[in-house]
Amino acid sequence: MIKVASYNIRKAIGTDRRRVPERIIDVLNELDADVIALQEADRRFGPRHAVLPDWLLQLHSDYRAVSIPTRSESMGWHGNALLVRSSHHHPAGDLIHLPCLEPRGAITACLDVKGHRLRVVGMHLDLSGLWRRRQAVAVVNQVDHRQANDPAVGTILMGDLNEWSVNRGCLSDFARHFEFAPCGRSFHARRPVASLDRIMWRGEIALVDCGVHMTTLARRASDHLPIWAQFSPSA
Repeated sequence: MIKVASYNIRKAIGTDRRRVPERIIDVLNELDADVIALQEADRRFGPRHAVLPDWLLQLHSDYRAVSIPTRSESMGWHGNALLVRSSHHHPAGDLIHLPCLEPRGAITACLDVKGHRLRVVGMHLDLSGLWRRRQAVAVVNQVDHRQANDPAVGTILMGDLNEWSVNRGCLSDFARHFEFAPCGRSFHARRPVASLDRIMWRGEIALVDCGVHMTTLARRASDHLPIWAQFSPSA
């Protein structure tokens, strides 16, 4: 099984309004996923320092951030980061530039996970529905282009889509190309009412199980709960 997860960590500020990066790492360890997409993983202003610096991840977890061509103080691109196990092969990731009203972006990497080559995309889409739809088209086009030039057995998209509707807006755009894992409601962590966080997939992989990580610690660590999905390679 291959387990992936997506988590908007809100710059490590919990529902108690305290910034505790170690608490986020404890939740990551609870998830025990092979690949984790993070959103809001960097400070918003100034040099945009990483909320979970390398030394802290190494001290308290088995996760490492996939390297991407951004400023050295950050771990992600517009707050998006991908974490993998230290034992996995660590190829460099790449940026996906998105049309945007406010600063937004996505990141991608082809990862060798348990002997299977997967393309993973982490994203955090706009608050505006019109821009979210444009961003969905941009992500799909980028994935199609990369798959044509660098094939992977499966593609997994994860992130905070900021879409409150059930099946409209950018969800309908993605649904023409990808399947959705029915993970469940992940926002707000104290009382989940919306499925803002999503995992989508296509290719030679099959969804086995999925859900929302609802531990006591996760309800305190961020205003979003992590979501997860397990896949079985079908080839």
